[in-house]
Amino acid sequence: MLFTLGSSLVFAQEKSIKGTVVDENGTPLPGVAVIIKGTTQGTTTNFDGQYILNVSSTDEILSFSYIGYVTKDIVIGSQQVIDVPMDVDAEQLDEVLVIGYGSTTKKDATGSVEAITADGFNKGAINSPQGLLQGKVAGVQITTGGGAPGSGSTIRIRGGSSLTASNDPLIVIDGVPVDSDGISGMRNPLNAINPADIESMTVLKDASATAIYGSRASNGVIIITTKKGSTNESTINVSYNGSVSVNTLNNQVDVLSADQYREIMSGRPGEHLLGSASTDWQEEVFNTSVSTDHNVGVSGNVKGWLPYRASAGYTLDNGTLKGSSMDRTTLNLNVSPKFLDDHLSVNASIKGMFVNNKFGNTGAIGSAVAYDPTQPIYDSRYPQYGGYHTWTNSDDPMSGRSVNAPSNPMAMINQNSNTSNVNRSIGNAQIDYKIHGFEDLVLKVNAGYDYSSAQGGVYEGIETSWNENNAPSGIEQKGGFVSDYTQEKRNELLDLFAQYNKEIGKHKFDVMGGYSWQHFYQEGTTVEQNGYGYEMKNQPWATEYYLMSFFGRANYTFNNKYMATVTVRQDGTSRFSPNNRWGTFPSLALAWKIKEESWMQSVNFVSDLKLRAGVGVTGQQNIGQGDYPYMNVYTRGDEYSRYGFYNPQTGQWEYINTTRPEGYDENIKWEQTTTYNVGLDFGFFNDRLTGSAEAYYRVTDDLLNVIPVPGGSNLTNMLLTNVGSMENKGFELSLNYKVIQKQDFHWDFGVNMTWNDSKITKLTTVDDPDYEGVKVGGISGGTGETIQIHRVGYTPYSFLVYEQIYDDNGKPIEGAYVDRNGDGIIDDRDKYIAGDPMANVYFGFTTRVMYKNWEFSLAGRAQFGAQVYNNVDSNNSAYNQLYVPANNNTNNVTTDIYNTGFQANQLHSDYYIQDANFLRIDNIMVGYNFNNLWGSNSSVRVFGTVNNPFVFSSYKGVDPEIQGGIDNNMYPRPTTYMLGFNVNF
Repeated sequence: MLFTLGSSLVFAQEKSIKGTVVDENGTPLPGVAVIIKGTTQGTTTNFDGQYILNVSSTDEILSFSYIGYVTKDIVIGSQQVIDVPMDVDAEQLDEVLVIGYGSTTKKDATGSVEAITADGFNKGAINSPQGLLQGKVAGVQITTGGGAPGSGSTIRIRGGSSLTASNDPLIVIDGVPVDSDGISGMRNPLNAINPADIESMTVLKDASATAIYGSRASNGVIIITTKKGSTNESTINVSYNGSVSVNTLNNQVDVLSADQYREIMSGRPGEHLLGSASTDWQEEVFNTSVSTDHNVGVSGNVKGWLPYRASAGYTLDNGTLKGSSMDRTTLNLNVSPKFLDDHLSVNASIKGMFVNNKFGNTGAIGSAVAYDPTQPIYDSRYPQYGGYHTWTNSDDPMSGRSVNAPSNPMAMINQNSNTSNVNRSIGNAQIDYKIHGFEDLVLKVNAGYDYSSAQGGVYEGIETSWNENNAPSGIEQKGGFVSDYTQEKRNELLDLFAQYNKEIGKHKFDVMGGYSWQHFYQEGTTVEQNGYGYEMKNQPWATEYYLMSFFGRANYTFNNKYMATVTVRQDGTSRFSPNNRWGTFPSLALAWKIKEESWMQSVNFVSDLKLRAGVGVTGQQNIGQGDYPYMNVYTRGDEYSRYGFYNPQTGQWEYINTTRPEGYDENIKWEQTTTYNVGLDFGFFNDRLTGSAEAYYRVTDDLLNVIPVPGGSNLTNMLLTNVGSMENKGFELSLNYKVIQKQDFHWDFGVNMTWNDSKITKLTTVDDPDYEGVKVGGISGGTGETIQIHRVGYTPYSFLVYEQIYDDNGKPIEGAYVDRNGDGIIDDRDKYIAGDPMANVYFGFTTRVMYKNWEFSLAGRAQFGAQVYNNVDSNNSAYNQLYVPANNNTNNVTTDIYNTGFQANQLHSDYYIQDANFLRIDNIMVGYNFNNLWGSNSSVRVFGTVNNPFVFSSYKGVDPEIQGGIDNNMYPRPTTYMLGFNVNF
């Protein structure tokens, strides 16, 4: 008996139960909660689905629970190894989608909604939320602004809907619609959010999904949800993610080397100016840089009622252009307690960001292309310019800088200081209360804020050659430049709404309605001093607007087969006059779960089939004209816009600043977009192959355009007003295939395709066949030169150029263009539309392979049907640029001069309109997981990634992916090699 009792005591202290938890296919399930029933003691499975847990009695019951699967309870008995296959819970497994003011499931969604979770995000050196989503969602095209640290991105959902207003989607972060206009001193407003803190990103694409946001939703909505605390109170989870990356450039503009330049200049005027150096200016202004990223997170649950998560991140992103960097610190805290038997729940979060930016002088990129490669960086003849070689008006170094000659690229880098300090905080608290005794009704309050502040400036000393004579008239010319600015932005939010859910037999109702108030305020100061001979006054400014809204949504489902969703929002904005202040934005969506029909039950290979259709109206109140576009506004002139008069009493010229009135339209209002959408969601072979196909048609009315008006009628002869219309139509296809699903081997593949066609249908009040359109798209090479146009019947920003004539050898003939109208004269009437920068078809693809502890992933994108204007070649490949007598300088040119032989620039030739088709590999990742290093919940993951390793394209420039379609010395995107590791315990 004593032996038996002793054995029992030892058993109670020492026995461990271990095992593996798998899904219905035998695939390990990480993160499964394994709890001793009736206690808080437990653990979770590791990456391989394995667990180890100490127990004290054979009578204990282990409870295995996992989202999307049926909870299993197993009596321990005499077992020491308990392997558990989990069964799918059909009701819970459905993907939860966060939508406006609520959530739904993928199978119950009636609109075009797609979510990407943390597991599906892009990998590698990604410092902004946009990079996580790039190429992942059909209909969403994300183009980074270049390779500068902290660069922003252009996000387009199903193309643009406007010519002059914003085409950016509304961004909602944890329930707070944030200000996406940015702030001075920060390239990307979304840098406030650390990618490591993001749990999911949901894209709302059609009006039936976005109309709940009314006048801000014509370009779609992206909802960002950050990570929250754990529901498992038995553990505290600590994670660390760290990485070091090396950034390098694989490509540069093809310019003449020093030897090639000497050869081409041999015997030509200006040869006497050549130097004896061999300087690769692009190699000088760029370098290989090293960046680091570190993130620490702690999450848990205090006594089962207070889930929490806290995190901190630090990023140092050094750019490849010398002098450029982003130093960012982020903090994030989330708590989500529940009270009163879970009737009262609170979800509160606060996010903070502190960024120090150094902006390298991007003007040096263009100068590095054009500067004479035979000249040295430093030249002792020019001490007044800091010792940098400088082009002067004559061979005399003291004759003054040649104003129109390029500046020394390294002087532009080293003699320019452009810095900023930006802080931003976003936070909110949402309180949900289920009425006691009437739990189907939930009252909700969401209070939030978005606050940011910035200060920064530019400093260039008196030795900078390009500031030698830049002071205003009447001021002693002492050179130099100083600019200082401050800015503060506040966005305050209050939402009050209620939600009612009720299921009666085969009828299911979900009704929501509420009120929203939002206030936007910003103020700032600017000071600029051109030349150190005088003081400029501080120029303060301030602006604000309000948005007040009433909104509602009703979902009805019959027999879990037939669904209808109706939404409506009424917005009132102070940005427009009282007569146009309010607008109503409704939508209707219908869905049919075909798979739920009785006649589909025998079709076993079809696991999901749903047909959707919707129509809705949205608006755009961010028209890009400030907060008072309907009011008469006066603009104060700067130090260069002054009125001068001679004062005979002092014998001096005196100057006063001017104030000019701006033209305005008191009836201006938001643009209005109507969208029609039809979609089919499908799944085959037990959802091994899933996807969706959608077609859409979108029309924007009251399109803003600048039209001529009688002079003097409104303080201007050109007026921005609501007169036009444009349309977008397209098709989207998404496919995800689980190629292999074995216990030790997984292979997933996903691809999405989008076809989109945009066309302007109206630009004037009355249709005018002689109306040429609106010229846009400024280019380098001349004053006021443009290369693009908005024209009825064509895509916005189409290229308007001459059709080049070629000789028998395929070489362009200088100045020879096709006389398209046959009048014997080559003029603007012979120009034609030669394409546009918007891709007709674009793809995103990703694949992921997991073998035992190894993991490999690859993601990429492709686009077809886009063109780009090569302004680098068009402005730097003519013989008359080699030597400019008026400037007393020589210039380098691109190697394209050998192909054309142009004596002068041919800026408007379609020779420079080039295909921008490409196939880009965005990232490649290889990783290995070490599990159970110091306990069942511990793991270490080591991985390496390469971002932007390959681009396949026929484009002659550095990179075919150009924002706006005009390539003019963009900060090139680097290739980034990263080594990192994650630690979890």
